[in-house]
Amino acid sequence: MLAIYRKEVNSYLNSLIAYVVIAVFLTGTGLLMWVFPDTSVLAYGFADLSTLFSLGPYVFMFLIPAITMRSFAEERKAGTMELILTQPVTDWQLVLGKYFASWTVVVLAVLPTLIYYFSVYLLGNPIGNLDSAGIFGSYIGITLLGGVFTAIGTLASSLTENQVIAFILAVFFCFFLYTGFSSLAGLEFWGDSALVVEKFGILHHYDAMSRGLIDSRNLLYFVTITTLMLLLTQLVLNSRKW
Repeated sequence: MLAIYRKEVNSYLNSLIAYVVIAVFLTGTGLLMWVFPDTSVLAYGFADLSTLFSLGPYVFMFLIPAITMRSFAEERKAGTMELILTQPVTDWQLVLGKYFASWTVVVLAVLPTLIYYFSVYLLGNPIGNLDSAGIFGSYIGITLLGGVFTAIGTLASSLTENQVIAFILAVFFCFFLYTGFSSLAGLEFWGDSALVVEKFGILHHYDAMSRGLIDSRNLLYFVTITTLMLLLTQLVLNSRKW
């Protein structure tokens, strides 16, 4: 698995993909945080990073599929998938190696936003007057959210050899799993079961962590969804033997 991981990370870092993704993410979130008047923390006049953590997931919905769309689709298109599968590596190791390599790029895109934290920290009145514990929880939440979106993108890439289709599928799956269940829960049809339906979606658990609430149930949810997506990816790869 480590060999696959190192190969994939080197592939990202030796191409423009990682740098473009990181630059676009930082530019997009930077504009939302500091420039656009409707979301700027300067115009808001309150020292926090809520803009980053509330709008960051929507930026992720497009950037992470752009990272993961090549994971398996490119291998299938180039005809190198069969060559990899003949190597002494299991399907699960292959899936994990590609998944963790893509997630590493996502984490590398998030880390520079710590500059925003220190900037807001200095802008506080008095200096440091912000909810650091809540922000810490939000960073854990957006990192885990990136992990779930990466797993979804990896699954989408395993379903097709066309990278564009993989990208579109991943965007749709990420959007639906993030907001779809909360929207469905708003229907009167569910009655008292609306909260149960909402809990199936990512938004319910991400919002809880964004408030600094590090609950084991929310952590378990993110780990479970990520593991489920990766198991489905392995199942898709294993389907060649059927």
